[in-house]
Amino acid sequence: MPANYQPRLVDGLLARRLIHHPAVLLVGPRATGKTTTAAQLARSELRLDDRAQAVAVEADADAALRGLAEPVLIDEWQIVPDVLGAVKRSVDADSRPGRFLITGSVRGDVDSPMWPGTGRLLRVAMFGLTVGELRGRLPRLPLLDRLAADGIEPLMTGPAEQLDLRDYAELAAGGGFPQPVLRLPSAERGPWLESYLEQLLTQDVAMLATHRDPQLLRRYLESCALNTAGVTDHRSIYSTAGVAKATGEAYDRLLRNLLIIDTLPAWWTNHIKRLVRGPKRYLVDPSLVLAALRVGVPGLMKDGDLLGRIIDTFVVAQLRAQLPTCETQPRLYHLRQEKGQHEVDVIVEYGGGRVFAFEIKANSAPSRADARHLAWLRAELGDRFIGGAVLHTGPRAFPLGDNIIAAPISALWS
Repeated sequence: MPANYQPRLVDGLLARRLIHHPAVLLVGPRATGKTTTAAQLARSELRLDDRAQAVAVEADADAALRGLAEPVLIDEWQIVPDVLGAVKRSVDADSRPGRFLITGSVRGDVDSPMWPGTGRLLRVAMFGLTVGELRGRLPRLPLLDRLAADGIEPLMTGPAEQLDLRDYAELAAGGGFPQPVLRLPSAERGPWLESYLEQLLTQDVAMLATHRDPQLLRRYLESCALNTAGVTDHRSIYSTAGVAKATGEAYDRLLRNLLIIDTLPAWWTNHIKRLVRGPKRYLVDPSLVLAALRVGVPGLMKDGDLLGRIIDTFVVAQLRAQLPTCETQPRLYHLRQEKGQHEVDVIVEYGGGRVFAFEIKANSAPSRADARHLAWLRAELGDRFIGGAVLHTGPRAFPLGDNIIAAPISALWS
């Protein structure tokens, strides 16, 4: 790898997938480093954001692929979607592993019952840089796998760095997009993020929608940003944005397909009554929330509600990025009972219905009262409850009950 390459969580996974499969699809939000990461494994490249190369592929995709050194990196497939048909035909004719590595910034199965990747493309998700990646701390086993095996023990050791609330706010504001966080001074990150949103709302949406109003879409995105990390009825979001129901639903699909909005589904079990079914919505990177709302760290520190949402969004971004690399195949959910009697910010569900649970607090000294929902869940689930943690902005870890711990957020990457 080049000396200036920033190692990523998915590096080893991508290499393993190419050893055994003919084609791998690396998908994630634009500008999260997919092309740079995929290029480390490729022997030749087709960059479809290069108009000359795109024209050649549009003219004859099969011929454009023929004779290229493998693995072939096909970058931004969605610009010339027909290239996937050519990959399908090539793989059907020759299913040797390690032939194609394809990247894209939209969901591969967008409204398509005839998605050509089924059975041919193995999907790998990639998101922005985590703090662990930024710090060069890539553990042999992801934290979520270690929690499945050892309960709260991986969170009990002291963090490698001691941070306070403002430190976490600044990490969240810096975000995970490689260009601004690695290469730009902090004063230039805001203009980069604003430009990113402008391109997203005016150029990228054109790949998926022919009729859109950038100003209305921006208002809808701002409404989503205000409600990030919230279990908010969708009507409240599109009403706040001043758009009609049908328009709001269309914008929701659009931003999901562009991988800018993600959700934690509601966790469900027959053992617990009156659980809310609605999802928690998130912007995938906390820096986009602040850019959409035009709020910097000083303003964030004066807004307790937004600060709590940003810390929640930041933590979920750290956890989400681990999922593709976990052997235990965990899934992330949230839990909330009707009328808010009990709620848990993040439920990590493993096979067999086993659960590790997180509460996320923007304070430095959580008490047993902050763990009451975790204690309730422990009693409800019995031996299916692996453990629980109250993640906080203070400097140390300490017990809050049987199989429940208070741990600094930095324990996620220590």
